[in-house]
Amino acid sequence: MENILTTKDLCKNFKKQKANDSISITVRKNSIYGLLGPNGAGKSTFLKMITGMINPSSGEIYFNGKPWSRKDLANIGALIESPPIYENLTAFENLKVRALLFNLPNSRIEEVLEIVELTKTGKKKAGQFSMGMKQRLGIAMALLNNPTLLILDEPTNGLDPIGIQDLRELILSFPQKGITVILSSHILPEVEQIADDIGIIANGKLWYEDSIHKNEDLESLFMEVVRKSGDYNG
Repeated sequence: MENILTTKDLCKNFKKQKANDSISITVRKNSIYGLLGPNGAGKSTFLKMITGMINPSSGEIYFNGKPWSRKDLANIGALIESPPIYENLTAFENLKVRALLFNLPNSRIEEVLEIVELTKTGKKKAGQFSMGMKQRLGIAMALLNNPTLLILDEPTNGLDPIGIQDLRELILSFPQKGITVILSSHILPEVEQIADDIGIIANGKLWYEDSIHKNEDLESLFMEVVRKSGDYNG
């Protein structure tokens, strides 16, 4: 299987602190890659480099086998931290703001609303949406430009069990549509149920990367890796 994203010795320093230290990962096309790690391990910093939000201090990023450039952002969608929602606008209007930036037709807005199952929200303002609906609207925004790589950073935060189930099914549908997903989370059961491959980041380093094996105890593996890294205060 071809790779859509690889990084080589990717580093990010903030003054004297190394937030990311020589991270090399491989993400296969049309797969779901689970990026695991404790809170504060460096996952979000890593994803912000992939999405061009911050610049690496050193190292390399390759997208579709070529050195990453800002042009590649046309093929990358991301939901990092809270969805950038205008609460006084409807779902359609929120997407219209972004569609104008990409010069996309209303038909594309309708398509992504259907993908995330928000077509029946009508004139309801986004401020009245449940947390799960807001997350789905954030994903719709990330999908608008038809990306081949979708990056989701802790997308189930604050969701109830039904919202988590809905989001899980949505994420599982993406590889069949030609969309590769990088899912960052510290919730192991979520990743275990949907990921094809995992990487474990702790203390800013990648300590483990492999496919998920059937009947593997991910929690034991995770704890073993994190303890070895020294990123454990329990």
